[in-house]
Amino acid sequence: MTFTLSTIDDAAKHVLSNAQYPVIVFYGEMGAGKTTLIKAICRRLKCLGTASSPTFSLVNEYATEDGNTVYHFDFYRIRTIDEVYDMGYEEYLYSGHTCLIEWPEKISELLPGVMHTEVRLHVLNDALRELTLHNG
Repeated sequence: MTFTLSTIDDAAKHVLSNAQYPVIVFYGEMGAGKTTLIKAICRRLKCLGTASSPTFSLVNEYATEDGNTVYHFDFYRIRTIDEVYDMGYEEYLYSGHTCLIEWPEKISELLPGVMHTEVRLHVLNDALRELTLHNG
């Protein structure tokens, strides 16, 4: 599907309607809109507060109106996979809670054992993005 900033809520709905697993990984170049899409997904999940990029903390935790938890990861700045081991990634990814992961290519060696949905964002032009989704 394609979307613009004005139709990003439709893209968020599409992801949530088609994701078969609570772990959703987002691929896309810098500026493709990964964080913006994740913010829209958090709105649809009725996260309390405003979602923001966890670039420096690696993970943000959001409570939802219905008492669930959403984890938002940004692995762009990790230097070694040991940082992810040290944060206890297993407790998050195997928790059954929604986990939204930016820059999953940085932790690719950890993903084969985790059932997840893959979202790829491709920049078509300044305003238009293409979203493809694969359940793996």
